[in-house]
Amino acid sequence: MYGEQENIEIPFVRIRLHNSPNYLFCDLTHQVKLIICFISFTHQVLNLIGFILISMSMYSMYFRANFFNTVAMFGFWFTGILLVLYLFHIIEKLYKIPWLKIEFVYCSILAAFYFIASILCASWATHSTFGVAAIFGFCATGAYAYDAWIKYIDIQNGELAQGSRVVSTHKTTNVVSPGSGPRSPVTVIA
Repeated sequence: MYGEQENIEIPFVRIRLHNSPNYLFCDLTHQVKLIICFISFTHQVLNLIGFILISMSMYSMYFRANFFNTVAMFGFWFTGILLVLYLFHIIEKLYKIPWLKIEFVYCSILAAFYFIASILCASWATHSTFGVAAIFGFCATGAYAYDAWIKYIDIQNGELAQGSRVVSTHKTTNVVSPGSGPRSPVTVIA
C-alpha cells in the first residue's frame, strides 16, 4: 500500500474566448456564423419595414395594426439587443447562460405571433398598406421559424452560442508515503 501511485484523468472543459479586436460576429471564415448574421439582419429589416408600413396606414389605430406593431417592435428590440451582445462578445463571456435555448424559445414564440399578426393584416389586405405589411410579416415568420430550427439543431448538437469548446484532461496523481495521514492529491496538468 505504501509508495503506491494512482492515476486519475479528469475531463475538463475550457471555453476558448476570442479576444482579438478584429474578430466580429459576422466573421467570414465561418459559413454558419455568416448565415446566422444574415438572418439577424434580415429580422431587423423585416421588423422595421413591417412597423413602418403599418404605422403609415390610416387604420394604424385598430387592434390588428397595434398587435402587428407590438410584435414587430418586440422582435426589433430583442433581436437588436442580441445582435449587440453577439457583436461585443458578451454572449461568449457569459457562456453558462443557455443562450441557444433562450433564442430558440424567443424565435419560436415570435414566429407564431408574427404568423397570427400577418393573418390579421392579410384579412384587411384591401385597406391601405396592410397587404404589403402582411407579406413582410409572413417573410419574418419564415425567417424566425428558420432561425428557431437552426437553434434547435445547435442545441441537439451541444453547440455553444458563440465561441468554441476545448476539452482537455487533468491528470491527478495520489502519492501515499509511509506515515502520512489521509491521502492528499497532487495535481499535475498534462
